[in-house]
Amino acid sequence: MEPIRLGMVGGGQGALIGSVHRLAARMDGHFRLVAGALSSTPERARKSGAEIGLDPSRTYDDWKRMAGREARRKDGVEAVAIVTPNHMHAAPAIEFLKRGIHVICDKPLTATMAEAKKLAAAAEKADALFILTHNYTGYPLVRQARAMIARGDIGQIRLVQVEYAQDWLTHEVHNKQAEWRSDPARAGIGGALGDIGTHAYNLAAFVAGMEPEALAADVTAFVAGRKLDDNANVLMRYPGGAKGMLWASQVAPGNENSLRIRVFGDQGGLEWAQEEPNKLWFSRFGEPKQLLTRNGAGALPEAQRVCRVPGGHPEGYLEAFANIYAEAAQAIRARQAGLPVPDGVTYPTLSDGLAGMRFVAACVTSARRNAGWVTL
Repeated sequence: MEPIRLGMVGGGQGALIGSVHRLAARMDGHFRLVAGALSSTPERARKSGAEIGLDPSRTYDDWKRMAGREARRKDGVEAVAIVTPNHMHAAPAIEFLKRGIHVICDKPLTATMAEAKKLAAAAEKADALFILTHNYTGYPLVRQARAMIARGDIGQIRLVQVEYAQDWLTHEVHNKQAEWRSDPARAGIGGALGDIGTHAYNLAAFVAGMEPEALAADVTAFVAGRKLDDNANVLMRYPGGAKGMLWASQVAPGNENSLRIRVFGDQGGLEWAQEEPNKLWFSRFGEPKQLLTRNGAGALPEAQRVCRVPGGHPEGYLEAFANIYAEAAQAIRARQAGLPVPDGVTYPTLSDGLAGMRFVAACVTSARRNAGWVTL
């Protein structure tokens, strides 16, 4: 099949996540990048487009102009990846959705809840899909853990422990990535909460198959003068009596991208760490601990369908990210053909993005109430 024609908003020179999206989009041959508004600065937009081989006539310095022109072309973009800072997610997404162009958007959903609601309203009216790149749900062993919990392998869930720890903001940092993430005007009301806390929250909800009904959050900015949080400790209460804890920190020396989840039920437990993504530990109560490997013995169909190579050949971050793009491609092609999304195709949606926004808002509200309990 012909690759889906992809555009990109943001992701120009110096933008790490833009290159990650481009790698993920082309890994399986489902997408071909044909247009972009890679920067709002004309010179940087042109240079960024030239660096990645875009046609100069389809390199824009304005995403509105890009949306209008591409929608009128017979060979215009069919989908667009939005990889800007948080405050620039909603407006471009709404513009492209209105024109029937599918949107693949980086997380979190938006900078504010008001923007999130506007985006949700536009998505409901649009004849186009909205995909959110909570890419950690693309790991095969994350899919394995989710499937095992759903079929009852650990029994009734009692405890959900999830954490995402980094150290890069331990001291004051002056660079493009740090500046917008610590700026409420561009990042929104959450610092570490929005940047990595939403990843941890989404991973816990995806794997456990449920979301908390209430939380209590102790949220801190340890670095003097920092306007947004750099550490959050969150207690969570789930329907049915299960309890959870979420820790998100960007001031934990010795941690790079230490995302980890543990889920315990009345019959057993599961443990997975993003920095060793090809291993999943499974413990039945009273029995020796088992190591499950990616595409190894005991791999379930839900995990096997997102593997590319045999067990023992490591797959990691980029492959997991590419799995979200591959799932999105299947959903887009089904929509174009007037067919339902194929069975098994799984990707984060608008509802996941709204859940993340509610999580951040509840944490900030709780912190203002001296870590009081807030209902979600």
